[in-house]
Amino acid sequence: MERVGGAVRHTTMTLRHVVAALALTLPLAACSTEEEMRAVDPSGSGDPAAATSGAAPTPVPDGEVRTNGLVTVLDDGDGPEMCLGAIAESYPPQCGGPALADFDFGDVGAERASGVTWGSYALTGTFDQTTFTVTDAIPAALYDVVAEPEAGGLEPACETPATTDTTRTTPQDMDATLAAASALPTYATAWLSGATINVAVTEDAAGAEAELRRTWGGMLCVTTVERTEADLDRVNRELQSALGDALLTSGSYAPDSLDAQVVFDDGSIQAWADETWGEGLVKVTSALQPVEG
Repeated sequence: MERVGGAVRHTTMTLRHVVAALALTLPLAACSTEEEMRAVDPSGSGDPAAATSGAAPTPVPDGEVRTNGLVTVLDDGDGPEMCLGAIAESYPPQCGGPALADFDFGDVGAERASGVTWGSYALTGTFDQTTFTVTDAIPAALYDVVAEPEAGGLEPACETPATTDTTRTTPQDMDATLAAASALPTYATAWLSGATINVAVTEDAAGAEAELRRTWGGMLCVTTVERTEADLDRVNRELQSALGDALLTSGSYAPDSLDAQVVFDDGSIQAWADETWGEGLVKVTSALQPVEG
């Protein structure tokens, strides 16, 4: 079982270190596994070689940066690390990330078990792509968390989802409909918004809706997008290969796009992604933010 610390999400962990990217379970897929990560093909041609417009940039912050809220810091005996990716919910936890310098767990908030020390901290410091040198560390117990509104989830794909037969709205009907959607030759993705089934296809939305109405009488929205799920899968694999350890998470949270979080981006990784796969396909966010002022 895993969770994502702070505001971050994708890594594969050994007993000590995060050594590779881990695909995030997709909320848009009806029955997604980690192998079914959303992905990337800039031209839609299906040719992975078409998505290479140069090496990905590796920006280094000019000044101090801060974590986006609290992150887990863990020391399993080789020195403290800042966990920006997935965290295994074992006891003690397992995670890894950039090494920390000038860090002290302090007297508040740290836990110790089986030779491992860990805790949650909001960190400020400098980062050279390898080591985060801490200038300020606030433990979770002393950190004033500002409440943020909860995400409302994905909206329906149409303004007025229609219902045709309320006798065909059971969980079994829903499962059958989602399975039928994934079998459509032009299937791109599917998601639920409340009791509404939303399906995106690359063409012939009317034909897809007619097919899905064979098993589902509840609220249904069918829309069209440019890329199939397979197209996005190809792009995601290319993205993971190009960014390597700089990529923390990648997945799809809206039709026809990918969300990627990296350790640090000053805008150059986003610009590279736009040039490589087209503007708007990959949306890049940064786990470390510049300290303003």
